Amino acid sequence: RTLMATFKVSRVQTTPFDGQKPGTSGLRKKVLHVKVFAQPRYLENFVQATFDALTTEKIKGKTLVVSGDGRYYSKEAIQIIIKMSAANGVKSIWVGQNGLLSTPAVSAVIRERVGKDGSKASGSFILTASHNPGGPTEDFGIKYNMENGGPAPEGVTDKIYQNTTTIKEYLIAEDVPDVDISKLGTSSFTGPEGEFEVEVFDATETYVQLMKSIFDFEAIKKLIACPKFSFCYDSLHGVAGVYATRIFVKELGASESSLLNCTPKEDFGGGHPDPNLTYAKELVQRMGLGKSSVEGEPPEFGAAADGDADRNMILGKRFFVTPSDSVAIIAANAVEAIPYFSGGLKGVARSMPTSAALDVVAKALNLELFEVPTGWKFFGNLMDAGKCSVCGEESFGTGSDHVREKDGIWAVLAWLSILAYRNKDKLNGGELVTVEDIVRQHWAKYGRHYYTRYDYENVDSGGAKELMAHLVNLQSNLPEVNKIVKSVDSTVANVVEADEFEYKDPVDGSVSKHQGIRYLFADGSRLVFRLSGTGSEGATVRVYIEQYENDSSKTSRDSQEALKPLVDVALKLSKMKEFTGRSEPTVIT
Repeated sequence: RTLMATFKVSRVQTTPFDGQKPGTSGLRKKVLHVKVFAQPRYLENFVQATFDALTTEKIKGKTLVVSGDGRYYSKEAIQIIIKMSAANGVKSIWVGQNGLLSTPAVSAVIRERVGKDGSKASGSFILTASHNPGGPTEDFGIKYNMENGGPAPEGVTDKIYQNTTTIKEYLIAEDVPDVDISKLGTSSFTGPEGEFEVEVFDATETYVQLMKSIFDFEAIKKLIACPKFSFCYDSLHGVAGVYATRIFVKELGASESSLLNCTPKEDFGGGHPDPNLTYAKELVQRMGLGKSSVEGEPPEFGAAADGDADRNMILGKRFFVTPSDSVAIIAANAVEAIPYFSGGLKGVARSMPTSAALDVVAKALNLELFEVPTGWKFFGNLMDAGKCSVCGEESFGTGSDHVREKDGIWAVLAWLSILAYRNKDKLNGGELVTVEDIVRQHWAKYGRHYYTRYDYENVDSGGAKELMAHLVNLQSNLPEVNKIVKSVDSTVANVVEADEFEYKDPVDGSVSKHQGIRYLFADGSRLVFRLSGTGSEGATVRVYIEQYENDSSKTSRDSQEALKPLVDVALKLSKMKEFTGRSEPTVIT
């Protein structure tokens, strides 16, 4: 514990910056390349706007968590936020050691951790741009999470944005010295409103205890110890590395060699920390899914995380599990394989663009299913109301009501639990049930949703908006739509419904409009088009293509081959090349 130091509060004059509107996951911008976050007053304005939006009862005398994924500029940002928190009357700041906390761990810390004086945190600044690259010329981000551990709702983010447009001053305690966030311990200071503390704590402790209360670690340990089982986990140099080492190696007994890229780096090792088949190249190669042949036999199970460890990718030996299938399979197996769910599921939910694989499971298990807009906060409302146990989105996010963020390591432990349960009688003899076996058995029972997503990144915003307007206009004339469909491929079913998705929240009654353009086909197939604004420059057009097949003799086709007719229809309907100038997507998932 360091000695007391005193500080005074300065009021610094400032003027607004344009474009500080937080998206579904906070504010994300370039760091230095266009001199955004690192320019004087930029971060300060946003933090003060947040304090002002939250009002004094959520700030004065309260405890806040400040940490993130360790990307470039995080260390400087943490010191600025500490000094501003002191000036705004916050009583105590909790920082994960080295400024590192995964986004789901922040949620767990807010919900579970109790301070030395018995207090709990009332919110958090999370410093992350999630799966976006990091480094001096790449992205930085900041978002605020509330006392339930979930992202700030729209009512709060709208107020933050309004405040950024009118801000005239911010409060800062410049004479609070920088805190050494590499060492565990507490630093105490005295200001005009009394004592202010900064506690640097073990980033893994709360989260690991929570995971142990959810999963049967002994069962997973037996699976990992089985000589026939091998696995590989790739953190892509994000914050997940801290948790992977503690959980997979120290708690579950895996060898260090099963961890890839598990040292967190400010620039994620120069890579793109997005766990998909395009960017997790090393893992994909090791699992036998790369373009070149792999030496030796690939591991039985592989997984990857993004920068802040809230996303996951699940792989079997030479086998990719789509995120849409993953959440459906977890839901179908949760009650018997995961102790936390042994009393049954409350309900399940998916984002609208995610395939309807979860819907089929929900119907079979007689569970209520919720289809929500993209954005984890919609799941959070359902969870807070006790309506949802397991949820997921196609963009590699899976989670449950244990926290209010998606949780990459939770998803990996869920899959390891299912594998452990299915193999509990095979560890001493016989062939192991593989990831591929589990997925194929699932398709045989529930049918298969062939699924792909085409991302056209950094497209000219004007062209992207015209494309979306064109798709909305087409919806008023279904006979014309079906004429276009049949001109591309006569075997494709007719479009029976087309709309713009909107959602009325069953908990708070709020309505979210313009959440994506849908074309629904007679055989249960779907095309969905969305314009995404979470990138830091340009627009991204996302096309989701889904073909449902419940004939079990046809569930083993090559995915791209099964989807080709619908892909061709999507490109023709949207006039993709005409509006965007792109003949190929940036990423195919």
